[in-house]
Amino acid sequence: MQFSPGDAIRYGWEAFKRRPWFFVGASFIIAIVYMLAGGISSAVDGAMGGGAEEPTVLGSIVNYGLGTLISMGVTAFYLAAHDNPDTAEFSMLWHPQPFLKFLGASVLTTLAIVIGLALFIVPGIIAMLLFMFSTFIVIDRGLGPIEAMKESMRITAGNRWPLLGFICLLFLILMAGILALGVGLLVAMPIATLAFAHAYRLLSGGPGQAAPADARLGA
Repeated sequence: MQFSPGDAIRYGWEAFKRRPWFFVGASFIIAIVYMLAGGISSAVDGAMGGGAEEPTVLGSIVNYGLGTLISMGVTAFYLAAHDNPDTAEFSMLWHPQPFLKFLGASVLTTLAIVIGLALFIVPGIIAMLLFMFSTFIVIDRGLGPIEAMKESMRITAGNRWPLLGFICLLFLILMAGILALGVGLLVAMPIATLAFAHAYRLLSGGPGQAAPADARLGA
């Protein structure tokens, strides 16, 4: 299947317009939860004699663990919101399983990208494209880290140049949100993440494949 970055972005926009205040609210909740997680990890650092500039090992572990839980919820929420924007609920942001599989996929993907970037940047970009859907696959199918990474490689094959352009477009959307006094991220984030979920669904042959060719949601 030939992937179209423009169609995925349009889908994200159309899905957002179905329930704009709901998605803005979800972005606000996610931001608050991230701040609370940061506060908890900072408190742990303070109790252990560390600080923002010199975080402790325990504080870093707590921060990464809480961040992983939040990322799991965000992934599950936007997959559900993509599949049916009208029935998505805030409660879907709580999705703590499978924690270890998600953590493993996240760590391995990050390591692959970091090592690749250290090897003259290009290998890191390739790794990012190869494994970009790994954590989505863990949440969606419950696969282990290695299996999810292999599946991400499979579904991105043949579309890596369009996917690179897609990632660049998502970056521009998020930058526009930041430039809009930061508040624009409450809109930019759901549009970008819904578009990302649509890309995953299309390439994986999931429910998104039934979407219209112009990637617009029905009335």
